[in-house]
Amino acid sequence: MVSHSDKATCQGILAEAVPSEGTVVYSDEYRSYHGIEPQHATVNHGQHEWARDDDGDGVREVHCNTCEGAGAALRTFLRVFRGVHKAYLQFYIATYEALANAKQVTPALISRMCWRPPPVREYWI
Repeated sequence: MVSHSDKATCQGILAEAVPSEGTVVYSDEYRSYHGIEPQHATVNHGQHEWARDDDGDGVREVHCNTCEGAGAALRTFLRVFRGVHKAYLQFYIATYEALANAKQVTPALISRMCWRPPPVREYWI
């Protein structure tokens, strides 16, 4: 979560979180995304472009539906709580992220989310 989405903030987050080698960032034409490195492809929603096939193989690689879909799914996840205090929002987002990334709820996932991991004991030092 960020308080504003200016160019420096967006590009700083991407520089920290996205590996530069072998990564292509797909986005819309929002001005804060201009100049993203190393590879960046965009769709122009203003021209009614939602996805584009850049290499002609029939697959529309360039789109930003994954991110937009994750945001919509997060809003749906949060809706049942009928309001979340700002102080705790990061924990709700982390819970959603863990569940979305896991793809399957298992006892191991619930254990990781509910209890602290046991301390690492280094007896052999």
